[in-house]
Amino acid sequence: MSSTVAVEFDDVSKSYPAGWPGRRLAALTNVSFAIESGEVFALLGPNRAGKTTLVKILLSLCQPGAGRVARLGQPITDRTTLARVGYMHENQAFPRYWNAAQLLEFYGALSLMPAREIHNRSNQLLRFVGLADRGEEPIARFSKGMIQRLALAQALINDPELLVLDEPTEGLDLIGRRLLFEVIQEQRRRGRTVLLVSHVLGEVEQHCDRAAVLLNGRLVHVGPLNTLTQDAKTGTARSLEQALLDLYERLAA
Repeated sequence: MSSTVAVEFDDVSKSYPAGWPGRRLAALTNVSFAIESGEVFALLGPNRAGKTTLVKILLSLCQPGAGRVARLGQPITDRTTLARVGYMHENQAFPRYWNAAQLLEFYGALSLMPAREIHNRSNQLLRFVGLADRGEEPIARFSKGMIQRLALAQALINDPELLVLDEPTEGLDLIGRRLLFEVIQEQRRRGRTVLLVSHVLGEVEQHCDRAAVLLNGRLVHVGPLNTLTQDAKTGTARSLEQALLDLYERLAA
């Protein structure tokens, strides 16, 4: 795998038991694409398209049924690379009896960071996300927006080379969204890689370089956003939302 590639999916398939003997449901079928280092890359598709399964495979939360996946230059079976990955999920399940500082300490330790570095970076990140005065408060008292800000800090604790953002603006207020977009642009500036899974297409258009589109577990498009938004027949530009609707309708016909 090239050193300029941060993520590579090569002919990846995955299926699950369908509920009765001998039957399986295909979640992914022969998916192949790569994400270059330094890209802000979008993963798009309707519900049940296979996006979550693909992200789980990338994060070693499940294994592909077939195909090959590489993460930061190594096969996903090499779990040491997970210490260089940050992940922000749309629905957090943080222990509510912990406080914010304890949570960041835990995730920093999971990423094999030295204790002093964890302490210093935790303080820095809590200030950045506006929770410096709430670091010792139980997470149970946090609002949805505060938990999402804490989730952003958690995803950044190890200064990741690959940042995976799964519907990250869910529950964030305007200030929190601005902080998130600052993070995306800073990651780009530093040559780090961002994978953004989002249904908020305006944000995708604003921040992403390229996109992969899944539909019914199959890859139906990959490339720069303007290859989606420019009408091939007329040459006129259209919104990403309209482009995706046109693509889904064409494939369903």
